[in-house]
Amino acid sequence: WRLGLPGCERAREQGKFTCYSAAVGYDKIQSYVATERLLISIATEPDWVRDMYETDANLAIEMYEVMKEGGFEFDGVWLFCDLGYRNGLLFSPRHFNEQLRPTFRRLFDHFRGEGMPVILHSCGCVRDLVPYFIEDGLTCLQPLEVKAGMDLIELKKEFGDKLAFMGGIDVRTMADPDPSVIEEEIKTKISFAKKGGGYIYHSDHSVPNNVSLDRCRRVLELVRKYGAY
Repeated sequence: WRLGLPGCERAREQGKFTCYSAAVGYDKIQSYVATERLLISIATEPDWVRDMYETDANLAIEMYEVMKEGGFEFDGVWLFCDLGYRNGLLFSPRHFNEQLRPTFRRLFDHFRGEGMPVILHSCGCVRDLVPYFIEDGLTCLQPLEVKAGMDLIELKKEFGDKLAFMGGIDVRTMADPDPSVIEEEIKTKISFAKKGGGYIYHSDHSVPNNVSLDRCRRVLELVRKYGAY
């Protein structure tokens, strides 16, 4: 990671927002023990699951401390943990509350105690967890996957005074042959979401390979047109 220090310093000198990033929680652990095993264990071995979540959180915090001592300066923290799929959560809100939520709360508390906002990346339909995220101190939620029912405008209406949002622009509209489709998507959503602050542009998922470079440039032009504060 020391090889990244000059790049981090250069980015901050240029006024860019630098983040300490870490995969955490369910999404991290399922890459170790396999998805099926973890999902079964959430129901049958909760103590083991909690221990894995906490141990991994310790690692994320300790790695941050090592990098800070090594000269890195960060403006924010970006945590990654996919908790949903297209139709809902990967496990129940009860299991989230009992097993993962204490770990999230500790991570949010630690990094906000360092004076940094905390962004959480969580794909899928995670609408039912938003109140918990807010209560536990999350700053910003990303990416707001449209096809999973994460509606930027509705989320802004309900939670915009308590939580910032990043994303919610449907990548499928970027690929539409009619250029007016993506303009309407950006104009409608960003114009609303930026009211009062608390919105950062981002696509709601990875940009598909059928989106041309020219279309990507056009998207950025539209973001600058409708998204400037």
